[in-house]
Amino acid sequence: MQKKQFPFLLLISFLLFGQLGINAQMAEKATPVFENGEAQVVEAFADPKNWIRHDLWVETEFDSDGDGKLDRMHVDVTRPKQTDTDGLKLPVVYESSPYYAGTAGLGDGVMWDVKHELGELGKPRTHPEVHRIGERPIISNSQIQTWLPRGYIVVHSSSPGTGLSDGAPTVGGDNESLAPKAVIDWLCGRAKGYTERNGNEEVKAYWSTGKVGMTGTSYNGTLPLAAATTGVEGLEAIIPIAPNTSYYHYYRSNGLVRSPGGYLGEDIDVLYDFIHSGDESKRARNNKVIRDTEMKNGQDRITGDYNDFWAERDYLNDMKPMKAALLMSHGFNDWNVMPEHSYRIYDKAREMGLPVQIYYHQNGHGGPPPIEMMNRWFTRYLFGIENRVENDPKAWIVREDDERDQPTSYKDYPNPDASDVTLFLTKGAPARGGLTSNKPSNQGKETLVDNYSFSGSALAEAEVTDHRLIYVSPILAEDIHISGIPKISVTLSSSKPAANLSVWLVSLPWNDSRRTKITDNIITRGWADPQNHNSISKSEPLVPNKFYEVTFNLMPDDQIIPKGQQIGLMIFSSDREFTLWPEPGTKLTIDLDKTKLTLPVVGGKVGF
Repeated sequence: MQKKQFPFLLLISFLLFGQLGINAQMAEKATPVFENGEAQVVEAFADPKNWIRHDLWVETEFDSDGDGKLDRMHVDVTRPKQTDTDGLKLPVVYESSPYYAGTAGLGDGVMWDVKHELGELGKPRTHPEVHRIGERPIISNSQIQTWLPRGYIVVHSSSPGTGLSDGAPTVGGDNESLAPKAVIDWLCGRAKGYTERNGNEEVKAYWSTGKVGMTGTSYNGTLPLAAATTGVEGLEAIIPIAPNTSYYHYYRSNGLVRSPGGYLGEDIDVLYDFIHSGDESKRARNNKVIRDTEMKNGQDRITGDYNDFWAERDYLNDMKPMKAALLMSHGFNDWNVMPEHSYRIYDKAREMGLPVQIYYHQNGHGGPPPIEMMNRWFTRYLFGIENRVENDPKAWIVREDDERDQPTSYKDYPNPDASDVTLFLTKGAPARGGLTSNKPSNQGKETLVDNYSFSGSALAEAEVTDHRLIYVSPILAEDIHISGIPKISVTLSSSKPAANLSVWLVSLPWNDSRRTKITDNIITRGWADPQNHNSISKSEPLVPNKFYEVTFNLMPDDQIIPKGQQIGLMIFSSDREFTLWPEPGTKLTIDLDKTKLTLPVVGGKVGF
């Protein structure tokens, strides 16, 4: 009996262990895994020992350093070994930056001097040098731990004139859009990559599916939008985080020369010096052509007007070819790259019918959406998994006391249930006037005296001062939800031909305790040049003591002001943290009867 069964048992064993061997073989061929519409971490992709890392140079279609050769961009690649061993093709998450190779220091004299009269240039600034850092082949480690274990290849590149990339930094010029386009073209098989900066040995992206997503923060968030405005095929989705979408809006405000928060005296030529880490032998030529000619002639720190130089660096003007699905992310209290930057692009992309979502939190600069949101976005548009993310709510707002990974969803931004409430002023200087929804009459005029010595917060806290005018609502009986873009129309005169105009919307009483939250005091802000009352493209010197109407938007906001607080509109001249500092003494006179604030309030006037 045993003799008869033996061959049969042997056969069963052979078949069993053979099948196990096949299963083991199959198990080695790792592939992306999806659950609930999101790419999951795959153990076989997660071990850094199994990553292939290499760099190369991608040839572009421009020569921005003037050496007679097409510029090549330095690119690094990090991919799972299965892209070689198993012939696996995967989509790409790509981040580009001018910062990877290091930046210049911001020592004394690097920024523009802001202590001078309006209409003057101020004393010359110094030009720092960047000392390049970093070794081949790794340009950056960003994005890798997040996306590679989930089945993506991660790619980085240094933007023109930085690191080991050829070219010149132009801070928003066309080459900064065409450089990532060239890298995407290479990932899709349409451009050439080389093993060396000046070599001829080609590198192919045989492991790429031709589906690319871009993300990054600040300047690194600007470049995904820059690439998308070229309409490049293969760039399926972008997630810009706190992107600078217009260098005019970054360095100017309604005709006014205005610094980004935290960097008083910065301008576009300062940023150029800050990132210029490329080939030392090309820097003198780049400085002469870009910084000392194009930027010097175009940036116009005298009038602050919008011109062709700034229009070429405004991505809103270039969006017509854009096809990429857009998930925007920004902080409402980002006073560096202010929240208008994301909204203006979101609004246009929505108008164009592109897939869009916007995520706003209540904090400052930076801050990506929750990983689940980003994962669903890239899973849908890079892997093609039908997770119906395009049917998710368009707007996600982190409420004041919530964590950033717990946003509240809304149908859109601004909140569709918000409508404008017009508020008017009642006199009260030098103490506090009133802010009311019922239009009063015969309130007359009130005057403030400019003095940059006082910070905005000090002016908001002051009970009595000649250096600002403030108008305060009654104590709120219920919470008020502001959602959208407040607007102010001020009718004013100036004692001089030029003056700064600054407006803060604040929540009072001012909280200066050690437990102050970022949302406690400042609701939103805005700045304008009264000389640009007719157009941001043309300044007109003010006739002293003649009244002009100046109308402009404050920064977008979505904030719930709690009951028991008061909403205060503060009007002043020079903002110590953001504007130029002219000699104190300029007088601004406000016609209260011809000045109004428009607030977008959920529930409208009833809600207010």
